[in-house]
This record gives sequence, structure tokens and C-alpha cells, in this order.
Amino acid sequence: MSLRRFTRLARSLTDLFPERHLYVRSGGEMHSYVLSTGKQLTLAGIVAGCALWMGVSTAALIAGALTQSHSEREVALTQAKYERWIADRQARLNSAMAQLNTSSTSFDDLATTMEKRNQALALLLTQAKGQPGAVQALEPALVAATTDGKGTPMQRIQAVRADQERLIEATETFAKNRADRLRLAFRLAGLDPAVYAGRGDALGGPLIEAKDPRALGAVLDVDAGFAERIQHVASDLSDVRGLSQSAQDLPLARPTTNTSESSGFGVREDPFTGHPAFHSGQDFAGALMTPVAATAPGVVSFTGQRTGYGNTVEIDHGRGFKTRYAHLAAISVSVGQHVSLGQRIGGMGSTGRSTGPHLHYEVWVNGRPQNPLRFVKAGDYVQQDVQ
Repeated sequence: MSLRRFTRLARSLTDLFPERHLYVRSGGEMHSYVLSTGKQLTLAGIVAGCALWMGVSTAALIAGALTQSHSEREVALTQAKYERWIADRQARLNSAMAQLNTSSTSFDDLATTMEKRNQALALLLTQAKGQPGAVQALEPALVAATTDGKGTPMQRIQAVRADQERLIEATETFAKNRADRLRLAFRLAGLDPAVYAGRGDALGGPLIEAKDPRALGAVLDVDAGFAERIQHVASDLSDVRGLSQSAQDLPLARPTTNTSESSGFGVREDPFTGHPAFHSGQDFAGALMTPVAATAPGVVSFTGQRTGYGNTVEIDHGRGFKTRYAHLAAISVSVGQHVSLGQRIGGMGSTGRSTGPHLHYEVWVNGRPQNPLRFVKAGDYVQQDVQ
């Protein structure tokens, strides 16, 4: 099989390169040259080898030129990048050296500035100390926020900065937790906390108006981010003061102590007729003459007998709030009298339409009766936060 293939290949080469005769006339004589198939194959191989060598050499030259050009560009780019880095570092070094050479007391001046900033921050944040629970929350940070002027300037700067962070973090935690708890208490009472949170807008007295972070940054000499952080704390503290004051002015306290809650607000079975009837208040059962107290500061607007209520006291607390205390055995206040939170207004009884000694307590908002138990539970929630 291989011999047959070889024979066919030899025949093909013979057909491609047949024997040729070359005649050359020179000087009147004719010369004859025979180009056999072998000679033609040898000549063709030499020509093909030369062509291949020239192609490979040309390709190598082109590739070398391209590679060298790309490498040169890479080197140039790398060199330019390093030159920029070196120039930038040199500029920073020159700037730092210039600052250091400006004044030998630069660190002392910076430390003094930080100390003043810390004092201003402490003065601002101590506004929260009047709130219940603030002393326990802020006292450790406020006690730690002191500098004795000792140590190197950089050590003093670091100490003051740490004091500032402790103060702001402690106040952030206290203000947010207290504000959130008060807002929730108002929602439990069915009230919008935003309506009652704006009563303490100013913060810091002569130091700052808390709503303006730029002014705060100018006073404390802090960056914009730190000033905005303090503004958020100031906003929460403002809400805390407003909500705390409102909580003291609104009827959130319990009208009696050592009593049990009996009939609640809403539709119930009338104890006399046995038919469903609307009950507009909350009953508290207790012993005869159990003290009954005002659930918020206000002015007594009515005392005397009301049909079905028996002996009754009504107190106007302002802002649309009114409370009613019924079935009293005794009345201790008079119309027009200013009463304070927790002041005794009478004794529990069973006058009027009553089956036994108890207090019928109502809360009215803008002329409409509300569920008193929601206000009582909201007040209990507020008190849990300050105990």
C-alpha cells in the first residue's frame, strides 16, 4: 500500500516537473542543457526555502517593532504615573512642613481649640440633665469629659476628642430612647406626638438655636457632619422636653390608687335595665371616701349634681381636654379653683345612678368622650421610663 502511494507521488511529480531541454545559442554554436525532474525539484525546493526564510524574517522584524513600541508605551505610562505620585507626596510633605514651620505653638493652639469645643459641647448637652433618667445616662460621660492640661499637645487633642465622642454618644442614646418612648405613649393615648413635640424648640439658651446646624458648627468649631449629628440630638432633646411637658399637662395620671378597674368604656349591659347601653367612661371600684385626685393641672369648671352622675367635679385642662369625676361622696374643690396634678378633689362614693362605691372617670377631647383607660395606660408607660 505504501509502495503504491509512493509510485503515485513519483508519477505526479514527474507530470508536474517533466524533463525539459534548454537550448542556448552562443557564438554561432548551439548548446543543449537537460533539466531533469530531480534538478527541477531541487531548484524548486531552494526557491521555496528562500521564500519561507524571507517571510519568517519579515514577520519577526514586524513583531519585534510592534512589541518594542508597546513596551515603550508601557514604560512611559508607568514612569509618568510614578512621577505624579512622587510629585503629590512631595507637595503634601511641603505643605506639612510649611504648617509645622508656621508656628512652634500650632499643636498647643489646636489643643486649646479642641478643649473650648469640648466645653461648648458639654454646656449644650447638659440641657438634657433636667429630664428624668438623664443624670444616670449622662453623668459618666460628663464626669469623664475633663482635661487637666497635662501631656503632649497631641495627647490632649486625642483626650478631648474622646470626651466629645463619649458625650455625644451618651446623649444620642438617651435622647432617642426617651423621645421614642414618649412618642409611643402619646400614640397609646390616641394622640399625635408631632402636635405636642414642638413646645421646646430652643435648645442651649444663649449658646445656640438647635434648629440651625451651621450655627452649631460655628459655635463648636466642628465639621458639618459632626454639627448635623449634634442637631439630630438637639431635635430629639427638644421633642423630649415638649412631650414631657405635655405629658404633665395632659390627663395621663391615674385618678385613684389602690383601686380596681371595673366597667370600661363602650357599650355594656346597663346594671339597672339589663339592656345594652353606651358607657362613656372608666369605673374604678374602691372603698368609700377613697381619695380622688386630678389627673392633670387645670381649672375646676363644674362642681355639684349631674343627672345620673351624682356629685360631680369637672376640670378644664386647656387645649380641648376636660375630665369628669362622678359618684363622689365628697367634693374638696370649688369652681374656678386652679388644681395641680395629683391634688385631691374629693372622695369616692356612690351618689347618683350607682350600684356601690366607685369612681366614674371620663376624658373629653374637643367635646368628644375618649377611652380613659388609653390615657391611664399611656401615663403608666411614661412613668415606667422615669422610675
